[in-house]
Amino acid sequence: MALKERITEDMKAAMRARDPATLSAIRLLLAAIKQKEVDERIQLDDAAVISVIDKMLKQRKDSITQYEAAGRQDLVDAERFEAELLQTYMPAGLSGEEIAAAVAEAVAAAGAAGPGDMGKVMGVLKPKLAGRADMTEVSKLVKAALAK
Repeated sequence: MALKERITEDMKAAMRARDPATLSAIRLLLAAIKQKEVDERIQLDDAAVISVIDKMLKQRKDSITQYEAAGRQDLVDAERFEAELLQTYMPAGLSGEEIAAAVAEAVAAAGAAGPGDMGKVMGVLKPKLAGRADMTEVSKLVKAALAK
């Protein structure tokens, strides 16, 4: 089953269960997916849906940080709930060793010699690791590998 279909089925299940919090979060996700499809005039595949979910997760993390600073625990709880729900649609994360191995493989595949080749290496890694690893951490690993 495609990821988008799974999300739609989960929305229907939330409707039947009369779970307004889950229903609201899933509708928000489906709206973001639909908006991306309309903007780009394409049907999103699973990889593109994962990138939408990843973007929404980053927004939730930023919101949680700001709400905690403002002392709004009610909003923090709501954002955490949405983030946990969104996380269920993401593929399983990679371990540190798997990420390091992928970075080493990409550096070799791109023939990278120094820091100037970082864009090439990230271009190889991004499709492989999107949604499965924090790309800022991957970027740090690539930078360290190219600095050697």
